[in-house]
Amino acid sequence: MQRASILAAVTALATLSLPALSQTASAATLATATTSLNIRTGPGPQFPVVGAIPDKGHATVTGCIQGSLWCQVMYNGKQGWAYSQYLTASAAGQLVAVTQIRDVPAIVYDAPPTTVGTAVAAPTISGEFVAPVANTAPLSITPPPATVQTYVVQHPVTPVYLNGEVVEGAGLPQDVVLTPVPDYRYDYAYVNGVPVLVEPTTRRVTYIYR
Repeated sequence: MQRASILAAVTALATLSLPALSQTASAATLATATTSLNIRTGPGPQFPVVGAIPDKGHATVTGCIQGSLWCQVMYNGKQGWAYSQYLTASAAGQLVAVTQIRDVPAIVYDAPPTTVGTAVAAPTISGEFVAPVANTAPLSITPPPATVQTYVVQHPVTPVYLNGEVVEGAGLPQDVVLTPVPDYRYDYAYVNGVPVLVEPTTRRVTYIYR
C-alpha cells in the first residue's frame, strides 16, 4: 500500500510538472526595436514588407532560425520576420541582442508551396550595409513632400539587395548607384525591395517608404 501511494504521488507530481515544462520551452521573448524595423513575410531581404516595428516598439519574438539573424515576430497583431540585429531583450539584468538569449526557440522557416512555373529565384545579395555611426543622432527629416514620393514611385530604378535589413541611418556602399530627385536635397535608391531616400554626401538612409 505504501509503495502504491509513493507511485501515485510521483505520477501526480510529474503530471503537474508537464505544463510548466511545456510553457518554458515555448515561452516567447519580449524584445525592443532599436530603430524602426521592417516586418517581412519571410526571413530575408527579398520578401515583401508587411509592417514595421517603430523605434523603441515592443514586439514578441517567437523563435529564430538557427545560425541566422532572422527571427519570427509578432507586433500589433501582425506576424512576420524581422532582422534581429536591431532587436534587444533583457537577460540577467542586461539588454542584449535577441540572438544571444539561450531561451529563444530555434525554428525552421516553412516556405509556402509554389505553383509550378511561378517560383521566383532569390535575388543576388550584392554587398553589406555600412553600420550606423555609434553615438550619433539619427538623421531626422520631416515627412518628404508628396511630390517626392510620387517621383520616386513613378521612376523606379534597378533594385539592389544587401545583406541584413535597411534601416534609417545605415550607410549604402559606394557601388550602390544613387539617383537624384529633381529640386530636392536627397537622392534615392531601391534597397531590399523598398525605395529609400539617401543623403548623397554621407550615403546614409534618411527615409524609408514602406
